[in-house]
Amino acid sequence: MRKIIGRKSEITTLLNAIKSDRPELIVVYGRRRVGKTFLIRQCLKSYIQFEFTGLHNGSLTDQLKNFRQVINEYGKKFKKPSSWLEAFNQLRTFIDGLRSKEKKVIFIDEFPWLATNKSKFLMAFENFWNSYASQKDDLMVVICGSAASYMINNIIKNKGGLHNRMTHKIQLTPFNLYETELLLKQKGAKLTRYDILQIYMTMGGIPHYLEKIEAGNSSAQFIDTLCFSKNGFLRTEFKNVFASLFEQHDTHETIVRALASVRRGLTRTAIIKKCKLKPGGTLSKVLVELEESGFIEKYLPMKGIKNALYRLVDEYSLFYIQYIEKNKPANHFWVKMHGLQTYKIWSGYSFESICIKHIEQIKKELGISGIRTVYGSWIEKGASGNAQIDLLIDRDDHVINICEIKFSNTEFTINKKYAGEIAKKVQTFISSTKTKKSILVTFITTYGLLTNQYKKQYVQNELTLDDLFVDV
Repeated sequence: MRKIIGRKSEITTLLNAIKSDRPELIVVYGRRRVGKTFLIRQCLKSYIQFEFTGLHNGSLTDQLKNFRQVINEYGKKFKKPSSWLEAFNQLRTFIDGLRSKEKKVIFIDEFPWLATNKSKFLMAFENFWNSYASQKDDLMVVICGSAASYMINNIIKNKGGLHNRMTHKIQLTPFNLYETELLLKQKGAKLTRYDILQIYMTMGGIPHYLEKIEAGNSSAQFIDTLCFSKNGFLRTEFKNVFASLFEQHDTHETIVRALASVRRGLTRTAIIKKCKLKPGGTLSKVLVELEESGFIEKYLPMKGIKNALYRLVDEYSLFYIQYIEKNKPANHFWVKMHGLQTYKIWSGYSFESICIKHIEQIKKELGISGIRTVYGSWIEKGASGNAQIDLLIDRDDHVINICEIKFSNTEFTINKKYAGEIAKKVQTFISSTKTKKSILVTFITTYGLLTNQYKKQYVQNELTLDDLFVDV
């Protein structure tokens, strides 16, 4: 049986809820294929007394018929309910008949799919929780769903009968590099960390995608099979992801495509202009949904732009837009891409984004995990050109790490010209910000830096790919 990989804080939350002396309503959400159902089933399998899953695109009649079939499989014989109010009354009767002295878990999966048009499902569930479940100290109700629009707007931000009723919220996010390596090792894949990085750059840390990888091939072969073969699983996944997660998903997709074309991200105003959207609450809701689902990140650059930027951080979306949809199925496509300039540009940007995602690993390896920090990007526009820092870490111990992130398949070499650029960048930063803090130039590379006079002169800290594969 597969073991749960990672998810330490989520497991702790679930097990603490089992031990609590109060009724628990736990909401689990996250993007499609991220492992929500697997986590709940594996972690709570000894406690789940009733599990029910909504039918995708099922009608009210279909959902109620399925409910009757499932509850009868648990040993009770109920007639088909005529409404969700009646269905939840049957569930009450079922729970009252349970004799277990341990906490009883009721797990409702794909919760949004049950809320079909005019079904009054949410009203019935609110009534079930408020009039019954919330009074049962030995009851734990777990609701789960991939449809981010519904989960965020109707459950997490509920202003009606479920307002402030949720006891825990678990947002399940993709695996980091450390967890990805554990999963691939569990599957028997013999891959170097450089190979794993290549895979991560194309599909991110989505467990279901990683499960498609079988032992015995190279990373390039995996990518060719999944992304560029005629029936490759990831050739059609992009459309499915957005359709399953969001209502009116065309707007979400439009914004993601716009952000894929701009490396540093776009302000809200720029998104409106580029996507030809109307400002207002609808746009705000879409941006929140994309952020909560892990597709984009909102951040405030530390210099140069007053308004927050939105940046695409989902590896698969970026790779799909850049390569998969633009190319017809072909044999050995990805193997042939290596070494081309477009590949170098894409891999550099992707590696940079992955490093920023692994900021806690970077801090740990720098020995500053316990120090309060602020991190972000910085840019200074001047007459002689722009000075840009993709990642700087501003520390409370009077130090700033200026990070240079470089992707390479060998040791990276700092030559005389690049050394001059580093020196100019540091001086521009000090002059512009008037900082009194010490500046440490920090390189993050795949295989490290070639030792030469410029490395010795200009570099104070050096991290490699291995430093991103640590547990935090």
